[in-house]
Amino acid sequence: MYFIIKTVRSTKDDYLKEDNHIVSTVLSFRVADAMPEDVGQGYVRIDNAEMDKLEVIMGDIVEIQGRKTTVAKVVPCFANFKNQNIVQMESIIRENAGVGIDERVTLKKAVRQAAQTVILSPLDVTIDFSDAQDIKHLERVLNGLPVFTGDRVKVSLAGARSQYFTVIGTAPQGPVLINAATKLKVTKSDASEDRSYRASYEDVGGLDKELQRVREMVELPLKYQEVFFQLGVDAPKGVLLYGPPGTGKTLMARAVASETNATFLHVNGPEIINKFYGESEARLREIFETAQRRAPAIIFIDEIDAIAPKRTDVIGDVEKRVVAQLLALMDGLKSRGQVIVIGATNVPDMVDPALRRPGRFDRELSINPPDMSGRLRILKIHTRSMSIDQSVDLEKLAHMTHGFVGADLAILCKEAGMNAVRRLLPEIDFTAGIRDDDLAKLKVTMDDFYTAFREVEPTATREFFSDRPNVKWEQVGGMSDIKDKLKSLVEMPLQYPELFKQAQHNMPKGIMLTGRPGTGKTLIVKALAGSSGAHFISVDGATLNSRWIGEAEKGLRMIFKRAKQIAPCILFFDEIDAFAPVRNAAERGGADRLVSQLLLELDSLMDSANVIVVAATNRPDMVDPALMRPGRFDFIVELPLPNKEERMEIFKIHTAKLSLADDVDLKYLAAATDGVAGSDIEAICKHASMSALKRLVSQTRSLAEMSAGYKVLNEDFGYGLRQVINR
Repeated sequence: MYFIIKTVRSTKDDYLKEDNHIVSTVLSFRVADAMPEDVGQGYVRIDNAEMDKLEVIMGDIVEIQGRKTTVAKVVPCFANFKNQNIVQMESIIRENAGVGIDERVTLKKAVRQAAQTVILSPLDVTIDFSDAQDIKHLERVLNGLPVFTGDRVKVSLAGARSQYFTVIGTAPQGPVLINAATKLKVTKSDASEDRSYRASYEDVGGLDKELQRVREMVELPLKYQEVFFQLGVDAPKGVLLYGPPGTGKTLMARAVASETNATFLHVNGPEIINKFYGESEARLREIFETAQRRAPAIIFIDEIDAIAPKRTDVIGDVEKRVVAQLLALMDGLKSRGQVIVIGATNVPDMVDPALRRPGRFDRELSINPPDMSGRLRILKIHTRSMSIDQSVDLEKLAHMTHGFVGADLAILCKEAGMNAVRRLLPEIDFTAGIRDDDLAKLKVTMDDFYTAFREVEPTATREFFSDRPNVKWEQVGGMSDIKDKLKSLVEMPLQYPELFKQAQHNMPKGIMLTGRPGTGKTLIVKALAGSSGAHFISVDGATLNSRWIGEAEKGLRMIFKRAKQIAPCILFFDEIDAFAPVRNAAERGGADRLVSQLLLELDSLMDSANVIVVAATNRPDMVDPALMRPGRFDFIVELPLPNKEERMEIFKIHTAKLSLADDVDLKYLAAATDGVAGSDIEAICKHASMSALKRLVSQTRSLAEMSAGYKVLNEDFGYGLRQVINR
C-alpha cells in the first residue's frame, strides 16, 4: 500500500529544504530481518517497483519512520522477496527506528547531504578514543554510512569485540552521510550499557522455523499482552529448548531477549546449588523476584537438568527441594506477571516430569542440527567479518559439513582463520613490527578451510559418525536400473516433499541390499547419501557390543533418536546379519534382545520422521525373517555381478586418473573379467598401477624422469589380472 502526503515546512522538517508545494511519496512496509551478508552494511532492501514509487535509486537515502526516526541507504531486494510489501533491515536499524520484526514502518526519500561533523558517544565507559589512530579507524569504517541524531552505530574495532556508539550531534542537522571529509569527534561516555552479549535474529542461522515458534511464545506475551487479555486466555509462560550441544539454544534465547528489549537473566544450573540448607531455594526466589521487578523479563535457565533432575533418580535432598521450589515459582499462587522462563537442556529425559507439563513449560521445542541451506546461512554469518579470498566457496563447504551444528561451523571458521595466520607468521619480521602490507596479504583461502575441515569433528554425530558422504553417482559404475530405483525411493521424496505428501506416498522405512561381496553395496549407499544431501550414520557393530545387559539396546535407541534429530538421515547397517541373526529359541542371549530392539525401533519410525534404514548383507538367509517383511524392510534389492558393458564402465572410472599407454585395451579387459565383481576390477587397476611404479623405479633414477615416464602398460594390467583372478 502507499499514499501521498504534502509536507508542510516546520522546525522539525527544516532539514528537508522543501517548499510548501513539494509533494513527497510515503510508503508503508512490513519489517523483515536482513540476510546475513547485509549485516553491518547500513542499508535496507525493498522491491524495485516500490523504489520507483519513492523516486529513489540504488544508494539513495530514505527516512524510516517507526516509533522513532532514522535513515538508511536503499538497495533492491532479491527476486524471492518481491511483491511482498516488506523492507529488510538489520537489527541496529530496527533499533534506531524503534520497531521489531513484522511491525510496520513508513519510508520516504530524504535529502542527501554530506556530514561536516559527527559527534559520537561510546556506550562503554571503558573505551578511550584519545588516540588519533582509533579515530582514523572509525572514519574508515563509518565512511559512506548515513546517520541521524540519536542513532546507534555498531563498529567492529581491531583486536576487540564490536562496540556501540550513539550519534549525539551532527552538522548540518538532519540525516547526513559520512564521507572522507567528515570530522569525527568522540566524547567520553556518561552512561554504561552492557551490550557484550547482545544478539540479533541475524546472528541465528538455520533455525527459522524454531525461531518463529519461540518468537510466538516470547515476543507476543511481552510486547502485545492486550491481545491475550482481549481473547481471555493466559499467555504462555515457559518454553523448553532441547537438542544436541552447539545447535544454538542459548544464542536463540539471547536474540529473543535483545529484540524484545526485555531484561535477560541468565541462570547456570550448577550456580544455584549450595551446600547450606535453604540457600539454593533462596537464590531461585531472588532471581524470580528480580525478574518481576524488572519486567518484562526473560529467565534463561541453561542446563536445567542440573537443577531439576528426576526426583525419583536422585539421592540427595538438596536437588529435590530445588525442584519443588522451581515448581512453586513457575505456577504458584502468585502470578509471575510479564516473566517468561526459557529452559535449555541436551537431555530432556533427565528433567523432572512435573516441569514438563503445560502451565510450567507450555511448549517443548527440539533444536536440531541444520540442513544444507541452514549450514550455508550459518557460514555466511561467521564469515561476514572475515577477510576471505575469492577461492572460498561457501556452498561447497555447506555441502561438505554434514552433521555439523552451529558451534562446529563457528570453530571451523576460526580454525581456517588460524591457518591463515600460521601461513603469514614466517613472513613477518617481528623486530620491525607488522606492516600494513603484511596485513593486506592476510586472507582466508579455501585451502585453509580444507585444512580446518580435517581437524574439526562434527558434534551431532560424533559418537556414531564414520564417514562423510562425498561419493557421487558418477563414481558408481553400472547398475543403472538399481540406481534409478534407489533415487525414486529416497531422493525424490526428499526433493519434492509436497508432491509426495499430496499423493500420500511416503519414504520406505527400510531398504535391504543383498549380493555377493564386492558388488558395490556400501558404495551405492554412500552415493545415495551424498547425492540426496541427507545425513549419513554408519552403525558399527563394535559400538553396540557391550558386556553389560541392556547397554547394546540402549545404544541402538540412542542411534535412532539421534537420526530423528538430524533428519533427513540415512541409517546404514553394514553386514546386518551380524546385528540381527536368526533368533534361536534354544540359545537366548544378547543377540535376541538386540534383534527385538531393532524390530521395535523400525516399527516406531513414523512416516514423517524422514529417517530411512538401509542394510547390506551377502547372507540374507542368516537375517532374522521378522526384519524381511514389508513395513520394516519394504524393499529388498539384489545387486548382481556386472555385465560386460558395466565392467567397461567400472574400468573407465578406476582408470580415469591413470596415465594409460596406447596398448591398453579396456574392451579386452572388460571381456576378460567375466564373473568378476566391481571391487575386483578396482583391485586389478591398483595392482596394474603398482606394477608400473615398480618398473619405473627400477629403470630410472631421478624423480623428474619418473614423473615424465609414468605410464601403465598392457602388461601391467596382465599382472593385475593374474593377481586377482587366480588368487
